[in-house]
Amino acid sequence: MAVHIRRDGAVAVVTVDRPEALNALDTATKELLLAAVRELSADETVRAVVLTGAGDKAFVAGADIAQMKDMTPEEARRSAALGQAVMSAIESAPQPWVAAVNGYALGGGCELALACDLRLAAENAKFGQPEIGLGITPGFGGTQRLTRAVGVGWAKQLVLTGRHVRADEALRIGLVQAVVPRGELAARARGLADELAAKSPLAMRYCKAALQAAGDVDLETGQTIERDLFALCFATEDQKEAMAAFLEKRAPELKGR
Repeated sequence: MAVHIRRDGAVAVVTVDRPEALNALDTATKELLLAAVRELSADETVRAVVLTGAGDKAFVAGADIAQMKDMTPEEARRSAALGQAVMSAIESAPQPWVAAVNGYALGGGCELALACDLRLAAENAKFGQPEIGLGITPGFGGTQRLTRAVGVGWAKQLVLTGRHVRADEALRIGLVQAVVPRGELAARARGLADELAAKSPLAMRYCKAALQAAGDVDLETGQTIERDLFALCFATEDQKEAMAAFLEKRAPELKGR
């Protein structure tokens, strides 16, 4: 199988495993990835997820060009719809997803990283939306999420030129949150996932929902959403336990209820 799930306590690690194709996203891999996201989203024992690519060259080098080359417009539409479904499922998952970008993250790979909540890059990572050089546009949400992540100016430069950016430049423009030594990426991503998994899973879900709304709605609507989610937190056992623990100067015991 081209997508593997490994559970370890409250953290799951999802690996795209097609190293012979630099982990490119063909239809089968997208379907397996979507199934994995849905499976983990329904698993209340999983509180954080790390997403990475197999091998030492690529996170995901893009969509599978060999498969795309002879697509009809309708086949291309279906391919884009499936790719967008994968990205939207990650974005709307109840758990935080951490992208551990261990090499090339180009085209669909960059879009996959952008769908995650946080992105850590190894020093050798490279990002880009090179679709313009293939005579196409990004199709898995890249024009939308890249703009939200780095702003219109940088998004236009990357999409319209198709150029790659190294990890240090990706950090400078806000595409990733940290750059780490190559040999430390897995441990650093796992450490971040452990930190996230220790938080209230209900509050985490509500925070993700509010943050997602910020890019989609006007300020007044966003504040209404935030207010309602804030109120929902006070119906949870985790809120009561976390605040009691804070006042009692002890670590909280959060149960996701």
